[in-house]
Amino acid sequence: MKALIINCTLKPSPEFSNTGALIKKAEQQLKESGVTTEVIRLVDYNIKPGTEADMGKGDEWPAILEKLKNADIFIIATPIWMGHLASTTQRIIERLDAIFHDEQFADKETGQYITYNRVAGCLVTGNEDGAHASAAQILWAMQELGFTIPPNVNAYWVGMAGDDKDYVEGGGERYLYTNYTLRWMIANLTYFAKLLKANPIPSNLKALRVLAEKESKND
Repeated sequence: MKALIINCTLKPSPEFSNTGALIKKAEQQLKESGVTTEVIRLVDYNIKPGTEADMGKGDEWPAILEKLKNADIFIIATPIWMGHLASTTQRIIERLDAIFHDEQFADKETGQYITYNRVAGCLVTGNEDGAHASAAQILWAMQELGFTIPPNVNAYWVGMAGDDKDYVEGGGERYLYTNYTLRWMIANLTYFAKLLKANPIPSNLKALRVLAEKESKND
C-alpha cells in the first residue's frame, strides 16, 4: 500500500512547517499500518495555473500526477489563511480538473477515472477558524473527482482567537481531539484502501451514461 501526502504550506523547504509537523504524525501511523508514504511540498515545485494535465514548458505537475497514479491513499494537508484553505491547495483541485476531460485518465472500458478505488482525506492547521470549511471544500472536491471518502477522514488543529501560536507552539501535538481524529482518519483510510484494492468498484460509467441519455431524450 502506498500513500501520497501533499503539504500545501506556503513555506519552501527546508523552512519549518506546522502543517508538516502534523503530517509527520500521520506518516508514522501509516508506517505502523504497513503503508509506504511519500510527502511532498507543493511550493518546492513549479506548478503552473490551469486545468490541464500539463500546462507546458517548466510545468512540474505531471511528475506529481504520476505519483498520485501510484498511490492508494491521497492526503491533502493545508494551512488556513484568512479563514480559507491555502491557495496552493486550490491549485491542486484546479489541476486535477483535467481528469474530467482528458481521456488518458479514464478506463477505456468502464470510463472510471484513475481516482476510482483510491481513498482521500485531509489535514488542516491554522489559527482561529476555517478548519471545517477547508475540510468540506477539499473532501467534496475529492469525491467529485472520483476518490472514495471513508468516514472521519479529516483531522485539524486551530489556535485560539488572536493568538500567534501555531500547531507546535500552541500545543497541538498534545491536543486530544486532534490526536484521536488523526488516528480515526488513518485507520479508516488504510482499511478502505485495502478493501477497494481487494474489491474494486464495479460501476461502468459509460454504460450508465448511455442509460441516462436514453431516459433524458425529449420526444
